[in-house]
Amino acid sequence: MEEINIFAAIEAILFSSGDSVEKSRIAQALGITDDQVDEAADRLVDDYKAQNRGITIIRLGTAYQMTAAKAYAPQIRTVMDLRRNTPLSQAALEVLAVVAYNQPVTKAFVEQVRGVDCSGVIGSLTAKGLIEEKGRLELPGRPLLYGTTEHFLRCFNISDIDELPPLPEDGEKSGDAQEAQDAGSKDEDVQMSVFDE
Repeated sequence: MEEINIFAAIEAILFSSGDSVEKSRIAQALGITDDQVDEAADRLVDDYKAQNRGITIIRLGTAYQMTAAKAYAPQIRTVMDLRRNTPLSQAALEVLAVVAYNQPVTKAFVEQVRGVDCSGVIGSLTAKGLIEEKGRLELPGRPLLYGTTEHFLRCFNISDIDELPPLPEDGEKSGDAQEAQDAGSKDEDVQMSVFDE
């Protein structure tokens, strides 16, 4: 397949899917390697930026998805009559951080870290699609394991869990982390996703 057709084919696949597509499936469909899919997707993203297009392609782990450019979120929200999400509570952010940095984890582990019952918060984060069940721990009672989702990556605008900022060392007080927390608590308009209801 000619190079120019690879770009067009990737666009067509991602547009038609409307959801994320594993790059291995794209590679198989086009008869190319995973690395060639990565290169073509990067080139498409660069082209979209250079042309100030209203769409872009994002990477979510080992998958790609076509999405609207973030700059046009207000106009999209108006046309689609999407309401703003309520921000995540401090408790939800804490549970999400524990899960994200230690996944897969059990509810008991999260509760041990936080020192309080987390059943309601875990249920809420699961309903929002930010965490999901990842199997069961091979211990008596076989407790559920939780981890983050593709939706989590999309909402926090990262491609992979490895892109999360490093945790401060034990006993180290991070001024930047405190400033970020203070800023986050003041900003009640923080959105998790353009398309969430």
